[in-house]
Amino acid sequence: MAMINNDWLEVLQPEFKKDYYKELFYFIKQEYSNTVVYPPADDIFNAFHNTALKDVKVLLLGQDPYHNVGQAHGMSFSVLPGQEAPPSLQNIYKELQTDCGCYIPNNGYLKKWADQGVLLLNTVLTVRAHQANSHQGKGWEKFTDAVIRAVNEIDRPIVYFLWGRPAQSKISMLNNPKHLILKAPHPSPLSAYRGFFGCKHFSQANEFLAANGVEPIDWQIENI
Repeated sequence: MAMINNDWLEVLQPEFKKDYYKELFYFIKQEYSNTVVYPPADDIFNAFHNTALKDVKVLLLGQDPYHNVGQAHGMSFSVLPGQEAPPSLQNIYKELQTDCGCYIPNNGYLKKWADQGVLLLNTVLTVRAHQANSHQGKGWEKFTDAVIRAVNEIDRPIVYFLWGRPAQSKISMLNNPKHLILKAPHPSPLSAYRGFFGCKHFSQANEFLAANGVEPIDWQIENI
């Protein structure tokens, strides 16, 4: 794992010393040694490398990484250039087009969002190849709960995108009156038509940020 070396380190350092994390670290080490795991080990903490705590404006909470070859690279919903956008991300792009007039790009690489302060966080940071949710309940949830708590404590406007029930299960942790919580069904093809389409979260986030004197997000992902 590539070590975290920005302001997240001070917040997360105590977690690294806890018993659950030591057990998680051992489990993950064994998994990478004995089977195929995504994302590559050096990419596990990319969400933190790419979006420092001091820069967070939006927290977009996913579940676990994509589990097919070459997709996951440590940021929720994002895939590397050269990979086709998965179905959930395609639906996110459709909503962006309707909501903000963004064209649908030819890639699913969301680093532009991360660079602007969108923390692309999965609640579980690793997964076995072709086995969705295979690393649930191993300790990652405790670690990412610490991340969510740290964001909740930020004394400035923050927006949360909570799509689907697993993300919305974190609402009890979010009690900062300066923050905006936006809820919708998950953008998966199974649920997007139940209210994700038409939720207008992207424009609502930007309106909230602008109203509070914060630079809005340029949501347009450009063609490569």
